[in-house]
Amino acid sequence: MAERHTNYITYKTWGNHAGKDVYLFRLTNAQGAYIELTNYGATLVSVVVPDAKGVHENVVLGFPSLEGYLHDLCYIGSTVGRFANRIGNAQFILKGKVYTLDPNDGHHANHGGYHGFHAQVFEYAIHDRGIIFTIFSADNEGGFPGNVQLKVTYSWNDDQQLQIDYEATTDQTTVLNFTNHAYFNLSACKRTILDHRLQIDSAAVLETTRQYIPTGKILPAGKYSFEKETGLSDKIIVKADDIQGLNHYYIFKDRNQRDTVVCSLTDPESGRSLKVYTSYPGVQIYSGDFLTSVSQTNHATSYQPLEGVCLECQYFPDSPNHPDFPSTILNPDERYEERIIYRFGIAT
Repeated sequence: MAERHTNYITYKTWGNHAGKDVYLFRLTNAQGAYIELTNYGATLVSVVVPDAKGVHENVVLGFPSLEGYLHDLCYIGSTVGRFANRIGNAQFILKGKVYTLDPNDGHHANHGGYHGFHAQVFEYAIHDRGIIFTIFSADNEGGFPGNVQLKVTYSWNDDQQLQIDYEATTDQTTVLNFTNHAYFNLSACKRTILDHRLQIDSAAVLETTRQYIPTGKILPAGKYSFEKETGLSDKIIVKADDIQGLNHYYIFKDRNQRDTVVCSLTDPESGRSLKVYTSYPGVQIYSGDFLTSVSQTNHATSYQPLEGVCLECQYFPDSPNHPDFPSTILNPDERYEERIIYRFGIAT
């Protein structure tokens, strides 16, 4: 697909955290659609794109000020690392050594633990296509081995395509798994996600415990299949005192095809669509069952469950404890290189 980059990039001071300046960046394309980013957590703050009538609105959850992100407990829009998703019992064995991590999710580690990248300030550089965020993670940060250097590049083009590239190196063998934790609502939060339509190029999911830790088994998606476009409301059961939604890892049929649409999401009423491409082998679909916010949001009210859905392309959760899963090990002579593309448009 042809790419045209005519971004108009502006930025402003947004605050200070841990003695480091925080900025808000805006990348606007030739159609007037734009994204906003901050170097706090290398976070996606907003994506403002048109609906079928040409009305531009924000289709990701976020906050109008740094304060909202400092109090956020749901990783809204953030870069997740060092390891996306859960690691069982907050430990793993690598080269015969046991590594103990931050147990920030019961007995388990989730999204990098208390020292996760979602709550750290990145360095930044502006280039003609977007913003490059970089961060250095010292050996044993969060319990993970190795001095790691991460670069996250956000690019935005005239085709309403948001591309996120992850590059990392290490000075000793470690495990890495990065993703973006954006919550999408293509109605611009006028409605919940229950009327959205979802399709996933997957026929298999990971079996997990009630705490979302993989057992090691790969199962047919069955009733959770989204191979054919299906309404999210067909898959999510809402009860008065108990919300049971989607928090499943889907394994893509073709793990090596970067040019294939692996997920598509549409909102029939607004006409907006989202197509996802990636180099990762699968995606965690999370319907925001426990979504909450204590600060004012970009959509004026506090966020509630089912107001956003995450399409978190990543490696398998708990991979370090499952040798049969695709490896997340990175050695000093290797480079971590993965990509996620979110392409916004109008459903046809």
